[in-house]
Amino acid sequence: MINQVRTRMAPSPTGEMHVGSMATLLKNYAFAKKHGGQFILRIEDTDKVREVTGGVEAIQAIIKRYGLDWDEGPGKGGECGPYIQSERLEIYKREIQKLIDNDKAYYCFCSKERLAEVKEQQIANQQPPHYDRHCRSLSKEEAKRRVASGEEYVIRLKVPSDQEITFTDLLRGEITFNSNLIDDQVLLKSDGYPTYHLAVVIDDYLMKISHIMRGEEWISSTPKHVLLYQAFGWTVPVFAHIPVFLNPDGKGKMSKRKGMVSAASFLDRGYLPEAMLNFFMILGWAKKDQEEVISLDEYIKEFEPSDLSSNSVAFDIKKLNWLNGVYIRKLSSEQLKEKLVPFIPKDFPVDKVAQVLPLIQERLVTLADFEQLTKFFYGAIDYETDLLLKKADSKELVILELKETISLIESFADWELTTLEEKIMSLQEKKDWHRGQFFMMLRIAVTGEKATPPLFDTMIVLGKDLVISRLKEALNRLS
Repeated sequence: MINQVRTRMAPSPTGEMHVGSMATLLKNYAFAKKHGGQFILRIEDTDKVREVTGGVEAIQAIIKRYGLDWDEGPGKGGECGPYIQSERLEIYKREIQKLIDNDKAYYCFCSKERLAEVKEQQIANQQPPHYDRHCRSLSKEEAKRRVASGEEYVIRLKVPSDQEITFTDLLRGEITFNSNLIDDQVLLKSDGYPTYHLAVVIDDYLMKISHIMRGEEWISSTPKHVLLYQAFGWTVPVFAHIPVFLNPDGKGKMSKRKGMVSAASFLDRGYLPEAMLNFFMILGWAKKDQEEVISLDEYIKEFEPSDLSSNSVAFDIKKLNWLNGVYIRKLSSEQLKEKLVPFIPKDFPVDKVAQVLPLIQERLVTLADFEQLTKFFYGAIDYETDLLLKKADSKELVILELKETISLIESFADWELTTLEEKIMSLQEKKDWHRGQFFMMLRIAVTGEKATPPLFDTMIVLGKDLVISRLKEALNRLS
């Protein structure tokens, strides 16, 4: 009987956190919060070869950038610490000694060369590569003598023969493996560091983890973990193995080869953390009322891991872009301005930011779109001259349109939206110029773009002098 829900995420500081890992972290976080439990952050840093400098800090930073946090872990402490595996080596040695003493594990002195020969022979005999248990029958006395003499060793688990290992997965129901398919796995390496399998079981038990939600790639390892729980005499936690994300095209596991997949890269490209979390929520899970725009509080209230689909889902960029747009449009002007700070080019005129935001907020898909949508407000523009003549009856007509528009604008005493719009609309109607042709030509001439925020609002922000200058440049191109 589980009295308290405690979930965890245990990333390795060997690189940037994958978006799939962040989605899994969210599920662990939400489930713990729903049941008034604790979410624990543990750092699995026993792979010192692949560890990157600053990796632990980067993990903590990206979790907080997504607006999430942990109840126990590095920087916060807790009664089950330490929460960094490299600081728990004595704990692993203490616990593995119990397995040795209870004849559940044994010392193995086989050299790498011998293991390679055994593997080569098994492959030649068309047998699955397996440790041949050469050292399993060594007496404890002999093993102790060889250890004391300084001989290099590892410690392996004594896997029982022909035993059915069954565990329940919240997404898939009962899953059964036969122990004959499981190797006498290494638990403690020759460098004194535990393998993942040993450390994860010891840590999850001692940290009182009740529910283990992790990627489905760990299903095949779960029988090894169940055997370890049984060898220690510990209660097995509840498992839920979550499907991986597929590439946006639905083909294959989402990978670095198909684009940027780190959780940080999406925020750096202008996706809002709230939108990203919402996106993670609806991939493979649905709210009871099928609403797709969901707050974190709503998700915490409704999420159940057993409701997750057991099928992998494509990382639908179109859906993510739509959601991000929804969240951008929810922002107040001040909120948007604040979030845009990292995306506003350094040479963008500060005094125009407040004027521009209302014009582009509806058009932003990501915050990074700001530069593309606003570059003509302050930078030089360029375009193909032929665009000025599109749908026009003649070049002479476009030249006339430009001249009369310039003359009209130069006559304005005030640079005001209503006046600008009324006067130019009136000019077009009075001259009976083709509406679509004239206004597209005007848009190209003053912005260099075929699609922009509302034309007259844009012209007001550009300012009278710049508009006239650009119209004259268009005229010079045609003359």
